[in-house]
Parts: sequence; C-alpha cells; structure tokens
Amino acid sequence: MRFHNLRAFIEALRQEKELQIISAPVDPNLELAEIHRRVIENEGPALLFTNVKGSSFPIVTNLFGTSRRVDLAFGPRPEQLMRQIVGAMNTLLPPTPKAIWEQKDLIFDMMKVGLKNVSRDSAPILQTLRADAPLEGIPVLTSWQEDGGPFVTLPLVYTEHPKTKHHNLGMYRMQVYDASTTGMHWQIHKGGGFHYHEAELANEPLPVTVFLGGPPALIASAIAPVPENLPELMLASLIIGQKLPVVDNPRGGHRLIAEAEFAISGKVPPHVRRPEGPFGDHFGYYSLVHDFPVFNVDHVWHRKDAIYPATIVGKPRQEDYYLGEYLQRLLSPAFPMAMPGVKELWAYAETGVHPLAAAIVRESYSREALSTAFRIFGEGQLTLTKFLIVTNQALDLSNFPQLLETVLERFDPQTDLFIFNNTSHDTLDYTGDRLNHGSKALLLGVGEPKRSLPAIYEGGNIPGIHSAVPYCRGCLVVSGASYAEDPELAPRLVRDAGEQLAEWPFVILADDTSIAAGQTAFLWTVFTRFNPAADMYADAQTARHHIGYRLPIVIDARMKPGYPDELFPREDIVQLVDSKWKQYFE
Repeated sequence: MRFHNLRAFIEALRQEKELQIISAPVDPNLELAEIHRRVIENEGPALLFTNVKGSSFPIVTNLFGTSRRVDLAFGPRPEQLMRQIVGAMNTLLPPTPKAIWEQKDLIFDMMKVGLKNVSRDSAPILQTLRADAPLEGIPVLTSWQEDGGPFVTLPLVYTEHPKTKHHNLGMYRMQVYDASTTGMHWQIHKGGGFHYHEAELANEPLPVTVFLGGPPALIASAIAPVPENLPELMLASLIIGQKLPVVDNPRGGHRLIAEAEFAISGKVPPHVRRPEGPFGDHFGYYSLVHDFPVFNVDHVWHRKDAIYPATIVGKPRQEDYYLGEYLQRLLSPAFPMAMPGVKELWAYAETGVHPLAAAIVRESYSREALSTAFRIFGEGQLTLTKFLIVTNQALDLSNFPQLLETVLERFDPQTDLFIFNNTSHDTLDYTGDRLNHGSKALLLGVGEPKRSLPAIYEGGNIPGIHSAVPYCRGCLVVSGASYAEDPELAPRLVRDAGEQLAEWPFVILADDTSIAAGQTAFLWTVFTRFNPAADMYADAQTARHHIGYRLPIVIDARMKPGYPDELFPREDIVQLVDSKWKQYFE
C-alpha cells in the first residue's frame, strides 16, 4: 500500500483493526503520553484521541509502534526498488542501449520520482489559515513531568541552503514557548543546522517550514540517515511510488506539501538563542537545558479537519525503534555504494542509535577492516557513533549476542581495540565531559577464532562484587557498590581480579546484573552509561605509539554523578490513567 496522506493510512489501520479510537476526554499534558506508553509496551494499536482537552484537533499517536504497522505503511515495493537500483548500477554504468532496455522497468519507475505542482484547489493544506497567535489551540504534548514545556515531537522541518537551495527535511523537536515562538533543536551534524549556519554567516534569518502529517513516507524520510546531498523529498517520493504533490504558498516562501495536515511557516533569526529543555528523549533520560535557535512563526496553514500527529519518546523500544529498523533494511543495499568494503551495517536503536553500530566488512588483505572502519566513522551521521564493532563474518547484526560472541572469539586485545579521546558525541549523550564532546571505541574481530569463550562463570567470589551473570559467551555482567559509593571499583577489578577474570574478554560493571537477561535492557543500560576513554579499563602497554591491552576489558556502565535522570512517569499520572483505563477503551 502507498498512502498519499496521513488520513488514508489511518483509515487503513482502522480497517485492519490496528486503530483504537479514544473518545474519553484526555489531557495532552502527561496523561496522553502515559496511555501511549502502556499501549506501545504491549504492542497495542495506533491511538486516535478525538476529545483532547484545550483543543479542537484530534491527536493520533503510535502510528508505527509495531513492525506490522510499519510494513502496512510502506509495503515491500520500496525495498525491492532500492535493491533494483543498486543492482542496476553495474549494468547502467556506462549506459548502453542493451543495458537501458534491460532496465526499462526500473527507469520507468524512477521517472515517477520527484515533485509535481498542483493547484490551490487540489491542496487540502490551504483550506485554513491562522495568522494571529498561529500556534494557539494546537494540542502540543508534554510527555514527561520534568519537560521544559510542551514539545512538537513529529515535526518535518524543511529548510533550503541559502546559496545552493538544496533542501533538507529533518525531524528536530520543537519546544513551544508561546503562540508564535518555538525552539529549534538543531543538533550537530544535522542538515537543517548546516543551512542555519550558512544563514548566520551571512547574518540573515533562515526561512523554515514545518510540516505535520502528510504521507507516512515523509516521516520515514525525515529521520532516514541518508547522505547529506540526497534530497529527502526524493526519497519520500520513491517510497510512495509517485511524484509528491506540492503547492505554492500564497503568502510566499517555500512550496507546501499539498497533503500535509499542518504547515507552520516562519524564520529562524541569526545569532539568537534561548534555553530549551529539559526533554525526556529517546535515550531514556532527560536531555538538559541548553541554548538553541528560536523559530518565529509567521502563519500556519492546515486542513479544515486537521489531525495532529505526535509520538512519545523514552526508553527503548518506542516507535522510533520500528521506523529505524525499517529504514536500515531499506537503505542497507546502498551502503556498499557509499562505503566500498561495507557489506552490511546496523545501528542499534536500543541504545538511542548513535552509541552503538556494527558492520560486516570485507577483509581481502590484512587490516582492510580497519581502513573500512575509519571510513564508517567519517560518513554522515555515522561520525557520531560512540562504539563501533566490525567483523568480516557473515551473521545477523541485529542479533547482538551472536555478533559479540563472534567478535570476542576473534579480536586480539593487543591490536584490535582502539579508543579515541577528544571526539564528537551525540548532543543527547551526556556520558562525555561536556556537551557534544566525548570519545569513541573501535573493536575489530576478523579471521579465525583465537580463543574459546566461557558460558558459565565458575571463578569464585570476586572482591567487591556481589553478583556475576553472563550476558553471552565471553561477556560477564557484574555488580557491586554504586559509582557514588565506590568510583574506583572498575580499575580495582582489573588490578585485583584481572587474572581471575582473564577468560572473560568483556566484563561489564553495572548497577544491576538483571540487564543480562535480554538484548534491549543490556544494550540500553550499557551503551548509554559509559564514555570509552573514561570508563574502559584494562592493563595496557604502549609500543610505537600504539596502546595494546590485556584481557579482561572492564567497562564501567554504572550511573554516574552528573548523568541526567532516567525517565519515570509521575505517580499521580500513573494512578489517574489506572482509574480511567476502562473509559479509554470501552
């Protein structure tokens, strides 16, 4: 199925019994988010709230909260087409009459990709104009009690480069300050932020149009980790399978997505910043207050019966997990084109994406895998990867225990672990010394196995440790005192128990060994709670400026002072939703 707007997708969900309509009064301040979280935790349906306090607009959430709904939204055709495109590159370069004829069906499909102008009468987005207090009455959600205010959580932020006019469509949360002003959370290495940087250099405001709703493909394209110069609107058109309808804005500025629910138009002035946050984000913690650019809204267009789309972020797994899974499947055939030597690549949404990625690479000569790893670290948003694991073995990268065992069997701690200090960090990752700054680690495991890995811990009591549980073969999770109580426990494990633990290549020091029970809990806890340069410990020797290590490698993944608070719902909101549960779902 290819949906040209949001409401066509909602209707399909209704027919597939994947939609729950909630007509009971619901408050967009905390209550709605708590309902959503419980439903997605149980892999429940999309939710359409028709009686939202303080607003005449209904709200739809959890559109993509299961793999089935993602498949319904996009169908198999985009993935098939992407494989065709990549496969055709070898036959079409250079183009010959025979090659063109063989690929005529693909060429015909590609001719459907692009934008098409439609008349005002054919553009539902132009049905209603709001110029005075344009954001008033739009049901923006507050998801967590410590949030700095309500946030737009599914914004499709459209900008154009001030000089080249190349466009970017990104998803950057927007804190609503008042009826005509929001924040603009442009993180480092984001396309919209690059455009704003160029505008600031010229001391000019950057025009911005924020779309809400429209084809589901727009949402997927906005969050897709595509190369910087690949137009997101073209990717959306490819996913839909037809040209994307746009219409001129009667008030000037960017063309508008004709089938969007809302289009918020305005400008971001140069050199103006305002405190934004806190915000409970997809890392599962609060991102703290920092200064970000300000979006001054001039006017809003919307359908006369507009539906406000939103999502709730928090500890994995949330909607972004399922969308990310799909996008990696969709784009994976293109990775070898952008990065020769990369066969497969996977970023782990369980960690918030940037903290952990893995790749299967070519190793046709000694240390080729290392060169390819550096290429990954230098590509687009992958430059924000904190921990990269690379192997040349064929396996399912989404199965992290299998990956980790494969690499731990093969890596040489003297030559195959690299830790780089003073590098960039994801803006949402607070494990570094300061915002946007931290370190990276690279772990290589190629060739034949070098060791057998233990599956059961039988080494006896470990000084300072009260629990030890294997996560997988070769990786032991241990717990003892908290970091606040004993900050030196990790290096002391290396010093006092190194020989005892030497058969375990990785020892994870955590606050609770129960994380070893499953992939999601393990990945989220471990990779959001350590900075490689500060929190990885091992006996080390330096030779010819290279640091070689001895096993075990101890990773201190305990909560540390200065980390933001973990996300938990407010108790009175939990009780309120408990008491009204039958009203919501009668």
